Amino acid sequence: MTDKLDKVPDPADTPPAGAVPPDAIRAIPVRHYGRWISAVVVIGLVVALAVAFSQGNVRWATVPEKLFDPTILRGVGNTIWISITSMVLGLVLGVLFAVMRLSKNPVTSTIAWFYIWLFRGTPVYVQLLIWFNLALIFPILNLGFYKDEMTQVMTPFLAALLGLGLNEGAYMAEIVRAGIQSVDEGQTEASHALGMTRTQTMRRVVLPQAMRVIVPPSGNEFINMLKTSSLVVAVQYFDLLRAAQDIASTSFAVMEMFFVASIWYLALTSVFSVGQYYLERRYARGALRSLPPTPLQKVKAKLSSFSNRKAVA
Repeated sequence: MTDKLDKVPDPADTPPAGAVPPDAIRAIPVRHYGRWISAVVVIGLVVALAVAFSQGNVRWATVPEKLFDPTILRGVGNTIWISITSMVLGLVLGVLFAVMRLSKNPVTSTIAWFYIWLFRGTPVYVQLLIWFNLALIFPILNLGFYKDEMTQVMTPFLAALLGLGLNEGAYMAEIVRAGIQSVDEGQTEASHALGMTRTQTMRRVVLPQAMRVIVPPSGNEFINMLKTSSLVVAVQYFDLLRAAQDIASTSFAVMEMFFVASIWYLALTSVFSVGQYYLERRYARGALRSLPPTPLQKVKAKLSSFSNRKAVA
């Protein structure tokens, strides 16, 4: 049986006789006056902007009236189509030229570097105009097995696809290259030790792990593609902006139709941003032990907590 040792009280911890115990400590929050001042300034600017637009010569009733006009809806569909096809072309070219850039063959790596340098260094608008006016220097397209006039081959859609897709491919090549280089080299060495070829290693081991790094910037690139697609007006392709301009030319509601186009661009980017968010969560499952809750899960948790408090009360 062990003896319990009594702790010897420290004289410094013993309050003097007749001393009054201190009051409970009250935590006083720090006053952030700068936040209140900045909030008031921002609200004042927003109110002033709203008042200015309300007094402007804008026919606001035209905006909801033309929002679902058949011409506008057709332009929205074409904008989504050219954005998706251009992004797919850019992704395919990006993977191809990223692998070529990382190749030990000096010829393929140099060609990939030149492609990225050329299409990243020239504006998209200029590239669109070059493709659309290619008939000025090549009136006839002669491939040996196919021959036709360039004006018949280079349609507005094809010019828009090549202008946007080739430019996007240069940016995607750098994104894919960064994703591939983020995978540890030991993964490649282990795959080769198991007898996999370079193609099998890239397709089955490297690229699936690199997707965690590739997906977030690729989503941003697609959101940017939706907005950049408005430049295809230069090649006579019928998109959302072209539809808004056509209606504005006959109704003389120029600013109102620009507002309609802006609303649709905001809606499209918002919808695809939600898709990007859940796609990123899917590819982050192997990197995080527990995924952060989604906004919907946070709302459900708040409602559940509120209902539980109400039941207890």
